[in-house]
Amino acid sequence: MTDQHNNPEGEEPRVVVRDRRRIDPDTGQVRTGSEEAEVPAPAGTHAPTEPEAVPEVDPAAEFKAQLDERTADLQRLQAEYANYRKRVDRDREVVATAAKGQVVTELLSVLDDIERAAAHGDLTGAFKAVAEKLAATLQKSGLEPFGHEGEPFDPSVHEAVQHNTSTEVDGPTVTGVLRRGYRFGDRVVRAALVAVTDAETPAAVVDGVVEAEQEEN
Repeated sequence: MTDQHNNPEGEEPRVVVRDRRRIDPDTGQVRTGSEEAEVPAPAGTHAPTEPEAVPEVDPAAEFKAQLDERTADLQRLQAEYANYRKRVDRDREVVATAAKGQVVTELLSVLDDIERAAAHGDLTGAFKAVAEKLAATLQKSGLEPFGHEGEPFDPSVHEAVQHNTSTEVDGPTVTGVLRRGYRFGDRVVRAALVAVTDAETPAAVVDGVVEAEQEEN
């Protein structure tokens, strides 16, 4: 056991070790119970210091912090998985649409043959039933025909191969369809070949403009 004595001059305290052994190691005599020997502590020995106080941790608060951290991790994983599923579904839809579009594009020539046969009166009987079923199936898959007489000319979907003028139209109008155009979804897979008629200024109006210009001169 050690005793600590305070030094009033601010020096380090002297450490004293009390020897409580019953046999004196020097004389070999039996000591009485009250005898104690003070043995100087070895050089460099310092008095024991009090351990620093460890702050107490609230188990409930620590558990709540861990629970909040795990909950945040779980929510982040759920959000990442949801984004992954959306990306996979979107990519799958794009691939499926592209595959359908390719098949439909290859069948356009068949639709052209069917339309020509119908125009010549050759689309009859069982052949007519099969052709109508094929056209209905393709339209159900997303194929939409366009390019009809009387509709306004649109250079983004129409390809003009013939050009006329007429007083019966107010602006560029499709007056003939040489080949039907098709859309698949929002994409134009083939433009329509059409004949376009522009509005023609009546001769009376032209003569009036010429006469007015001559009078001004």
